[in-house]
Amino acid sequence: MKLFFKTKPKSTAAGLLTEFFGETQSWRETNDVLEPLVKLVRLIRPLKNKKQQTVDLQEIISFLKENYSCRKQLSIYLKEILKDRKFNKILSDAAILQDVDFIFEVKKRIFAKLLPYQPQKDTLEYVLNQVFYLANDGVWIDRIPLSQLEELYDLLKFKSIYESKLPNSVLSELLIAQHLIIQRISGRAMETDVIKMVPEFDDLESPFSAFEKELFLIEDRIINSAKHYITSDDLSYAQLLILKKQCEGFVEKAFHNSSKYGISLRVNQHLLKIRQQLERLTFLISLLVVDSEKDKRNNGIILALRLIKYNCYKNNVRKFVAESTQLLSYEITQHTAKTGEHYITESRKEYFKMFQGALGGGFIVGILCIVKVLLSKAETSFFGHAFLYSMNYAFGFIAIYLLGFTLATKQPAMTASALIKALEEGALQKGIGTAKYKAFAVFFARVFRSQFIAFVGNVVMAFPVSLLGIWLIDYFLNYNIAATKWETLLVDLSPIHSLAIFHAAIAGVFLFLSGIISGSVANRDKHNQVCFRIAEHPFLKRNFGKNKTLQLAKLYEKKWAGIISNFWFGIFMGSTASIGLFLGLNLDVRHITFGSGNLALALYGANYEVSNWMLFWGIFGIGLIGLVNFMVSFSLSLGLAFRSRAISLFELRFVTVSIWNHFKSKPLSFFFPTEKKANESQLEELKNS
Repeated sequence: MKLFFKTKPKSTAAGLLTEFFGETQSWRETNDVLEPLVKLVRLIRPLKNKKQQTVDLQEIISFLKENYSCRKQLSIYLKEILKDRKFNKILSDAAILQDVDFIFEVKKRIFAKLLPYQPQKDTLEYVLNQVFYLANDGVWIDRIPLSQLEELYDLLKFKSIYESKLPNSVLSELLIAQHLIIQRISGRAMETDVIKMVPEFDDLESPFSAFEKELFLIEDRIINSAKHYITSDDLSYAQLLILKKQCEGFVEKAFHNSSKYGISLRVNQHLLKIRQQLERLTFLISLLVVDSEKDKRNNGIILALRLIKYNCYKNNVRKFVAESTQLLSYEITQHTAKTGEHYITESRKEYFKMFQGALGGGFIVGILCIVKVLLSKAETSFFGHAFLYSMNYAFGFIAIYLLGFTLATKQPAMTASALIKALEEGALQKGIGTAKYKAFAVFFARVFRSQFIAFVGNVVMAFPVSLLGIWLIDYFLNYNIAATKWETLLVDLSPIHSLAIFHAAIAGVFLFLSGIISGSVANRDKHNQVCFRIAEHPFLKRNFGKNKTLQLAKLYEKKWAGIISNFWFGIFMGSTASIGLFLGLNLDVRHITFGSGNLALALYGANYEVSNWMLFWGIFGIGLIGLVNFMVSFSLSLGLAFRSRAISLFELRFVTVSIWNHFKSKPLSFFFPTEKKANESQLEELKNS
């Protein structure tokens, strides 16, 4: 039995144009006036949006050349649906940040993607929403050859955008959009938080005010002149470009000063919006310049293409998030890079000092492991356990930080930024295979061995401290605190009997987040001048004296970001398991140092009667947990640092080759400080480059 399916024949441009604009002129009788245009664009739109794919309109152009009546009706139709359509809001608002509240803007854009905002039907935005409704429509229209667009423009006899200055005309809408943008810029640039970023302009006239005045003068000339445009050799136009550069300089200086004064997300959004509005003004002003008759036609075509693109990109979430967070991520990674430099050893003395610090960190973690087992016996709610565990971790991590000890897994998030800082400073910009690459490989070896010795110190100390602690409690109180819990402690370390790897990855994410918190707190305090405000606090100076108040301010500046970071890391570590229980999900965290302590507790709790296989998987699991902790936190931090500095991932190719070559020639240098003084001078050269 054969089944036959009738398929609808594929529409062609000629057939569609004949149907709507042929002798029957059916476009005049359609219920939806936009239906012919929607169908025509759907026919032109590529099915797959491949790169470098030219969108060819030659079939349509050839048909229109041969069919005068269709060409005439299409021209009438397009002019009819575009007549007196307002579009100044597209030029002044679309694809420009609308709200300085980051979260609100993200939510608004996501909601608009799901349920698009529909403007009034008499606006051009309504037409574009209905016709070019796909996000990638702004991409393929750029692939239409300009020569074909020019040919269509002439065939359909579109009028120049400079012919009329009447209300709702193209020129009128352009000038209204310029007015709106420049007035918004001038007001936003006068915000207190924005001005604070550029004290260099305190005694100077605002470049935005001068720019606004000059632009209004040019607009008056255009409106009152017969030709309604200016030429590129116009002196007023040259002056306007100079003032525009000064405005751009103001914004760039404010962004540059963020390293000196810090920057908040709100101020970042203010500056980002001003920059976007200046870019939009640059485009609009360029449309006022005409040097030949060809420019009149091309400016009209360019305006049409930009209107489509702006409307398509107005709800783009990815680009908005990327632009909004790049500078902040840069400032955060700058802080973590400075902190990370302290975690990188060079000499043998620094190497063993790191080992001593790691031993101290392991000592405190060993105590925390015992305290957590004791807290687990408290009869309380999920929230109660989450609170108790979180406080145990938080105060333990803060103690490690304040005493100058080292928690190994906190290093990767810091040292990743330090590595990228070396790239940014030009270590890899002077050719392939040069001494710079070799010096950087030596630098990476220093980072790696610093991580290695910190892991060793933590694990070596946490195990005996936990074992000694549980023995002392059992000896004096005759109570083995792990007698009923040892099996759980051991199974949780095994990568084949539990989700240890997944839980270690969660811990890696939290390690990364703690680094972000540290950098963001330091950046926020710098922007709000917290240190200066403490140093100059009248009550503190009067009661403690100027010197002690200054010492307090410096101590706050040096330690507070780290304290907050460690506190939140403790909250993350302590509350994850309880949140998982509450939600019915298998969530928990695994950390290499705590794994070492828990192994000791499990062995004692089982009275050392553990199978060889379980012991093997426990020890192997500790190493695997440490590797996952390191890889997740380091890769996330590395990705953030790369993005914040706009460094191409292509650089990694040369870096990886140089590091691998260095490892083959000197593998021990990745674990012990074996470099000679000649290499140390290379590192110094890298540091100063």
